[in-house]
Amino acid sequence: MQSAEKYTVITGASSGIGYETAKAFADRGKNLIVAARRRSNMEALKREILEKHPTLDIVIRTVDLSVLENVYQFYSSLKDFRLETWINNAGFGNYDSVARQDLEKIDVMLRLNMEALTILSSLFVRDYQDVPGTQLINLSSCGGYTIVPTAVTYCATKFYVSTFTEGLAWELIETGAKMRAKVLAPAATRTEFGKKANHVEKYDYDRAFGTYHTSQQMAEFLLRLYDSNCTLGIVDRETFQFELRSAMFPYSGNSAHNQQLN
Repeated sequence: MQSAEKYTVITGASSGIGYETAKAFADRGKNLIVAARRRSNMEALKREILEKHPTLDIVIRTVDLSVLENVYQFYSSLKDFRLETWINNAGFGNYDSVARQDLEKIDVMLRLNMEALTILSSLFVRDYQDVPGTQLINLSSCGGYTIVPTAVTYCATKFYVSTFTEGLAWELIETGAKMRAKVLAPAATRTEFGKKANHVEKYDYDRAFGTYHTSQQMAEFLLRLYDSNCTLGIVDRETFQFELRSAMFPYSGNSAHNQQLN
């Protein structure tokens, strides 16, 4: 039997944007299901939230979503919860040329950034598309709209996230579904991303970028997207201004050349 309480699910919640987004939704009075590999970080997150909001329910799921079997098991484990918002934040990047990139790392990145996100999005939409007030928010990147040198494969994964989510947003609207799908596209954000993407133990964002956002700022942008009727929240890579926009990719919804099934 499902709980009467509603929950917001956030993957990749052990650090960075996911961690701060969890706190931001808790400030809105939202019960949370947080998922990531590092349980100790999520336990710290739970303590931090409950010190401020002791009546909230914070559920922790320790899971590696780069493993396909785990993705299905994770979603199945939430069947007794009433879900309201799903935020696919889990993912990582890679800076390297295509010729030199570590293919074992790339394999994991492809599975996490695209496969896990697609499966979790699909399962959530299947179960909740007709529930009023539900939202799916997928984390892309400004690199999901612009190809960045030495990050070609990473950008390709985020182009996938952007097109998949924008297309899903159109599909939900055209079928009269109650759910809305949205995509957040950050630019440089001070998180653990830099260390993971560059294969280093320490990473200086001031030296590498000079201009960047904090995870807390990105969580605030995500809430602005959540509160809006827009499909896309994107940071301009040159000005670092945040904009709420309609979908950017062309959509051939009314084309006479679309497949006709009837």
